[in-house]
Amino acid sequence: MLINCVAYQNGIKLADITVEEISDYLEKKDCLVWVALRDTTNVELDKMQEEFGLHDLAIEDAHHGHQRPKIEEYGDILFTAMHLVEVEHPNLVVGEFSIFVGHNFVLSIRNRSARELHGVRDRCEREPELMKLGAGFVFYALMDAVVDSYFPVIDELESQLEDIEERLFDKNAAFTNIAQLYTLKRKVAVLKHAVMPLMEASGRLHGGRVPPVCATTQEYFRDVFDHLTRINATIDAIRDTITTAILVCQSTVSIEQNEVNKRLAAWAGIFAVATAFAGIWGMNFQNMPELTLWYGYPLALTLIAVTCGYLYRRFKRAGWL
Repeated sequence: MLINCVAYQNGIKLADITVEEISDYLEKKDCLVWVALRDTTNVELDKMQEEFGLHDLAIEDAHHGHQRPKIEEYGDILFTAMHLVEVEHPNLVVGEFSIFVGHNFVLSIRNRSARELHGVRDRCEREPELMKLGAGFVFYALMDAVVDSYFPVIDELESQLEDIEERLFDKNAAFTNIAQLYTLKRKVAVLKHAVMPLMEASGRLHGGRVPPVCATTQEYFRDVFDHLTRINATIDAIRDTITTAILVCQSTVSIEQNEVNKRLAAWAGIFAVATAFAGIWGMNFQNMPELTLWYGYPLALTLIAVTCGYLYRRFKRAGWL
């Protein structure tokens, strides 16, 4: 579906144009055509390929999707694939954002994502002096918007982790916490897969040999790279914290099991003493001492009770009971 198709000249908006008029405006001097599509069909992609002269492989990647974030050059045209990550409780939803950049055009394609990027166009149109930099600046603005959208996701993941950490030492909550931590770890991995490849690829857009369309905007892409580096570092910190929290939960389970084992051992020791006394006095031998005493039975019960009480007190002081 076509969202916008606009022509600009010297950073100023000329007009909203039709797809059929794209090739005419591309021939004009200092003219930039910016087209935005969403959930495209084969027919729409074929038309865009015809208008902009896009490479078959790039069109195939844009259509089929499920691409690893990357930046590739096809002659003078730059193709970029990025992931749009959104929070839809309780999961993360991943969409795809593809950008084709030529010396006088930008084509953006958003698939399987509800995220709106209208603010990017408004921002660029408010800065005609920067729009004069050409397609490279529009490419930067789109890429920067996608990267900035990762920050709220980071905040949500950190918030979820903090909630779990508050319950980390709750009694009998270890197994629930471990399950939630592993779920959170999978979410972090989703964001990691969106950020890490893009960070590696964006390093090509500043310093050294850069694609021609980015030659006048290298410092802007350096800023994007810095944001990605910061996000990636935060993701690594969250992953380390999750790993530590899982180890703490496992230790908590072991401690709880040790407490149960100590209680069982203490009660077993107490009953073992009582069983020993009863076993001795319960043997059916005729010539046993104290069998003829009339107070032998209450004396035996008293001795067993006193011994068990003494053991109970010692175990209680030791914290086993």
